[in-house]
Amino acid sequence: MPWTYILECSDGSFYVGSTWNIERRIWEHNEGLGAEYTKRRRPVRLAWAGEFERVDEAFAFEKQVQGWRRDKRLALIEGRWADLPELAAGYWRRRPETAG
Repeated sequence: MPWTYILECSDGSFYVGSTWNIERRIWEHNEGLGAEYTKRRRPVRLAWAGEFERVDEAFAFEKQVQGWRRDKRLALIEGRWADLPELAAGYWRRRPETAG
């Protein structure tokens, strides 16, 4: 089954990818055989992975998550699904917190 995954790199940044074989792909990243981005930021660790029925779904979700800010990626990694819609709003659209 195809996967979308998020790696946490040694510098604390995130890398988003998709693959058919998650174990092999993480190994490749850690061996320097993955993307140039992760090659310079090893070691990497798997922070999140989601399995999909079809490769086009995994690839589409990869592209979607690549466009997310760090705070939204963290919400996904931490399983805070309810926070994702609020984090989808742009900073300029958020309402300021109001005091009691």
